[in-house]
Amino acid sequence: MTVHDPLVIAGRSFGSRLIMGTGGVPSHDVLDAVLQASGTELCTVAMRRVDAGTTGSILDVITARGVALLPNTAGCRTAREAVRTAELAREALGTDWVKLEVVADDTTLLPDPVELLEAAGALVARGFVVLPYTNDDPVLARHLQRAGCAAVMPLGAPIGSGLGIGNPRNIAAIAEEATVPVVLDAGIGTASEAALAMELGCSAVLLATAVTRAQEPAVMAAAMAAGVRAGRLARLAGRIPRRETAYASSPTTGMAVLA
Repeated sequence: MTVHDPLVIAGRSFGSRLIMGTGGVPSHDVLDAVLQASGTELCTVAMRRVDAGTTGSILDVITARGVALLPNTAGCRTAREAVRTAELAREALGTDWVKLEVVADDTTLLPDPVELLEAAGALVARGFVVLPYTNDDPVLARHLQRAGCAAVMPLGAPIGSGLGIGNPRNIAAIAEEATVPVVLDAGIGTASEAALAMELGCSAVLLATAVTRAQEPAVMAAAMAAGVRAGRLARLAGRIPRRETAYASSPTTGMAVLA
């Protein structure tokens, strides 16, 4: 069965629901192989860690694959830093899209909700298409949508932890209420967890470490792509309700009495 089911963010359509990050990638060759295996059409780059004016950078690898760039504000601690980084990215890369990251500290790497919300409002007012990395907090997700964000990106678990989805009920609650795409971001360790995110109602999954630091990055990228597709199909198909007792799969009426 073929399902035409594109991911649409801010009116832009993507054939893949897997968004790749570049953090931790060991070489340009590995990145190229990962992009090909994943089939992604959107890839994040940390603007504070790349030089957009240098040839032979990861930017060249990404654009050569025809993958769209999504600059992010990784490393920013305040709304002011994040807005400044986004403006530099727009000037350097010619895109209004930005993945907004404002973390509270370098230990947890958890989003700072106060600075995040302030930065989101400021960037939307400046005409950016804002995709904020946020906590798995349905109330904060609601405020970010009201601020005009084009998507919300709740974490499954801390960045780089590979712990999976720590609070699936909150992720499902965010997805249930959201009026914009929900992208599960951070915490994914393996393909079954990517599938679970989609089954919970997420529109897409963003990941990096689980692939770039796998023993076979390109193979894991292919596994993640398959997991995202499987989870999305399962979500569309509709799972059966959970029951506390057995339920016969075949009808029992009209059965022959053998006694």
